[in-house]
This record gives sequence, C-alpha cells and structure tokens, in this order.
Amino acid sequence: MSENQQSLWQFMSEQSDKLLNQTFQHVGLTFISLLFAVLIGLPLGILIARKRKISGSVLAFAGVLQTIPSIALLGFMIPLLGIGAKPAIVALLIYALLPIIRNTYTGIVGVDASIREAAKAMGMNNWQILFKVELPLAMPVILAGIRTATVINVGVATLASYIAAGGLGEFIFGGISLNNTNMILAGAIPAAVLAIVLDGLLALLQNLNFKRLRKVLLVLPIFLLILSGFYLLPKAYGSSLTAGFTPEFMGRQDGDLGLKSVYGLKIHTIVISDAVMYKAAFEKELDVISGYSTDGRLKAFDLTILKDDQRIFPPYYAAPIVRESSLKKFPELEKVLNLLAGKISDSIMTDLNYKTDQLHQSPEKVAKDFLISRNLFKVSKNGKAGIVRIGSKIFGEQYILAEMYKMLIQGNTDYKVATKTGLGGTKICFDALVNDQIDFYPEYTGTGLLVLLQPKAEFAKQIAHDKDKTYRYVNDEFRKKFQIKWLTPIGFNNSYALMMRRKQSKELGVYTITDLKQYLDNNK
Repeated sequence: MSENQQSLWQFMSEQSDKLLNQTFQHVGLTFISLLFAVLIGLPLGILIARKRKISGSVLAFAGVLQTIPSIALLGFMIPLLGIGAKPAIVALLIYALLPIIRNTYTGIVGVDASIREAAKAMGMNNWQILFKVELPLAMPVILAGIRTATVINVGVATLASYIAAGGLGEFIFGGISLNNTNMILAGAIPAAVLAIVLDGLLALLQNLNFKRLRKVLLVLPIFLLILSGFYLLPKAYGSSLTAGFTPEFMGRQDGDLGLKSVYGLKIHTIVISDAVMYKAAFEKELDVISGYSTDGRLKAFDLTILKDDQRIFPPYYAAPIVRESSLKKFPELEKVLNLLAGKISDSIMTDLNYKTDQLHQSPEKVAKDFLISRNLFKVSKNGKAGIVRIGSKIFGEQYILAEMYKMLIQGNTDYKVATKTGLGGTKICFDALVNDQIDFYPEYTGTGLLVLLQPKAEFAKQIAHDKDKTYRYVNDEFRKKFQIKWLTPIGFNNSYALMMRRKQSKELGVYTITDLKQYLDNNK
C-alpha cells in the first residue's frame, strides 16, 4: 500500500512495536541525560551563587557549549565515545546544563538577604541555610530550569539516531529520506506529545508545596534511574554480527525490507547516519553497513562490497533533473549540463569521492581538477543574464557534482549561479525543486522510480534492473506529473550495497549476501 492510500493511523498501527521501542529509547535518552545534568548543574549553580566572582565565567562557558550546533556536538563525541547511547547522552547533558545552572544560581541569589540573616540569627550553619531556607525558596525557579532543559532534550534527542542511539529520530529522518509524510509524523507527533507531557508533569511538581515536593524529589531520581537503566541494559540478539543501516535504507524495498523478504536476512541492526557508519565499520563497532557503490570511503576504510546475488539493488544512474520552466528561462542550460553526460564512470566517481572523503580535498578543488583534466574548465564569465539555482543532497558526491555544474555554467554561459547544497535527503531536495526553490539537482534513476514515483511493486520489479527502461519511465512520468526533465545520465551507477571490512569478509568466507545469510544461520 502506498503512502497516499495509507492513513497516518494505519501506518502507526502497523509500526506500533517499533514506535513503542523508539519512544522508550527517546525517554531513556532524555531521562538519563537530564539526571546527570541535574547532578552536575545543581551543585555548579549553588557553587557560583556562593562564589559570585566566577559566576559570569561559568555561565558564559555553559552558554558557549549550548551554542555548538547539535549535529557538530554529536560529531565531536564520536571519536571520544564511539557511536550509540554514550555520545548522545553526553551531548544532551551539555545542552541541559545551562538552564539548570542559570536557574539554580538565579533562584538562590534571589532569596531575600533578610531571610538569610534571620536564619543565621536562629543559629543555622551554612548547610542548614542552604537546605532549609535557600533551596526550598529557590525550588520553583530551579524546576523552571529543569523544565526548559527537559523540553530542549526531547527535541535534540531526535538527532541521536544519526549516531545509532535510537529514538524517534529514526522515523523522522527515515521519512524525510523516503518522501514519506506518515513516517515523519509518526516520529514527530510522539516527540511533541512527550515534550508536552513531561513539561506538564514538571509544572505540577513546580506547584507543590516544598514538603510534598521533597518527598517526590527523593523518590523521583531513583525511579528515573531504574526506568532509564533498561535503555542501557545489553540486549539479547539472535545474530552474531551487527549491521548499521541508514534511516532511508531501513524503509526501502531495495533496502532492509528487500533483504528480509528476498534473502530472509535476519541480522541485529541499528540505525545510523551514513556520515559516521563507514568509520564505525572500520573501527569494528559495526560488521555490516549499507553503503553506496561509488563511495570513496570504500577505499579509505578498506571495505568490500558483498555481491547482491539475488539482485535486490537496482541501478542508480545519476543525471541532473531540471524544471522545464527553467530550461525555457535559461535556453543554454540543457546543453551545458549535458557536457558531463557519459563523462564519469563508476571508478572515476569513486576516485573523486575518495579525494574528498579521505584526502580531505574541497569539492571545489576536486571538481575543478576533473574538469581541467577533461578540457571542460573555462574561466567564469561573471555573467548577468539571470541566476541558475543548483541544489544538492547532503553527501560528498552531490557537493562535487554541484560544483562541476556551477563551473560549467559560469564558464560557458552568461548566467550567474547560486548553490543551495546540503539540502538533506531526497524529499527536501525534490520538494525544493517542485516548489521552484532550485532549478535543478543531481538525482538517481532508482530513487526517482522507487522513492519519488512509487509505482506498484510488480511493475517496479519488472523494470528496476533495466537501466534504459527505468530512465525512460522516470523521465516520462516526471514530465507528466511534475514538469521536470531528466537530462542525459552522467555515466556512473551509485547503487546501494552491503559492505564489510575486507579482512573480516575473508576470515568469515562471506563474499555475497547469501553467504552472509548462511553465516548468520550457522552462528545463531
């Protein structure tokens, strides 16, 4: 059943087990990080309330930590803590610190000085004043900070799926990649409800008198620690190897669904971003990953592709897809874009990707060097005949192609170019194209067929492995439905592939996906 025929409720009912598991993971990540943030932030807030000279420095440092983009922060954690729950919890803890430290400091400092003096006059020492006077009076302000930290953590925790920590982000990012609104909402709605519910529960605590609140606060950390502990417990899996698949791969028939239905493959799987899965495989945190056949990281991390002996991965030939209105607006555009047609083979694209992925050359340099080597580079004309807007998805290959097209347009026409690179997954890029936010971007025939058009499964299966039939079909349908034209393919086929470390593949005798299935069956 396609997304158009299936209601959100039907989708959530079908995926209820997975949804429940992801919600539990999300709650676990939020509570564990929040608990540690309180254990660190509360004493820090008390300390700077006592030593006010250092308060500005501590609050400024916590503020700087919170300004680090969440994706970047997760990226910084990986070299130190690997993938999974640990880096996600540390990153979430960092984001929760500022409101807890600041509100603890503000609450205690805001206690009237005359009340402190009265407490001293009654013979109370500093600790008694803190626990019997200052904290009770400051508690509403402190709880307000914890409420803020909780809502922040629920939102940021959706990004944890990028580093294999689970959570509702798996549905959200999978839906974005697969052009599946139901999947996006299945992750977004529970996350929003969770934030509202937790905020409401903390609001109730905030309104309790201190005697009742103290009893709750004594029990609550223990309850949260026990609840969160289940998330960290090692799980028993019926597989001797671990796979890391991207959110998009998990929901595709030419992905995890096909591996299960065609090969009967049952392997312990975690969802992870393609930005970190290659390195995770190299560092032996994953045994199998869902990669791309022209990815330069194959060479960089000495990975090998397992042969798809039952052919579930169709060809994915790259070609620019352009709005027909843009072709009319820019008459020279099609001819210039087709200068790359047939020029880049699989091996060439793999080598170009290697230069950005491993040698850390900029996409601009890699693109320019290639064009020069093919006598295609010309100095920019700095034209004034209108602006062509180029889009790209958020991985290296697309950045390289976008730069090549930019240089070709600027060197061969009087058009200016504006690039909108890193637009995320297929849905974001395609929506930008349909809604006239960009004029063209590089796409893949298999993605056009299976993700954007989504024909009946039987028909898709009939044509998916014939590159010419697939190209003709997507071109015809895109022109009829979207007024978008597929230009001549660039030449390379960047299909999905299962990969292992080359050394591990030889040691286990696993060279095909069928070999992998047999190995798993024999080593349960």
